[in-house]
Amino acid sequence: MPKPKKHVFVCVQNRPPGHPRGSCMQSGSAAVLEAFSKQFQARNLFEQFALSNTGCLGPCSGPHVLVYPEGVMYGQVKAEDVESIVEEHLLNDQPVERLMLPPEIW
Repeated sequence: MPKPKKHVFVCVQNRPPGHPRGSCMQSGSAAVLEAFSKQFQARNLFEQFALSNTGCLGPCSGPHVLVYPEGVMYGQVKAEDVESIVEEHLLNDQPVERLMLPPEIW
């Protein structure tokens, strides 16, 4: 596999119910990861971009998605947002500002 243009990390951290930090998995990150997988499959993006699940990314107000090399962190991502991230950020190099975490958090 050639070096990817960008690498998308989807937090799938799962903590027990009632944990003070919560978890991205309890916030719906499995659906977000699945939506990315479907977009990558439908658009044949696996040769250009990498997609990985990951543990905690830090902020815990998820689901969170992190895109490198830019280091853009998206928060409270829903499955419906994935197409915008793929279209705008991955394919057109324009981060989706409405989903970006504010600088004081990331």
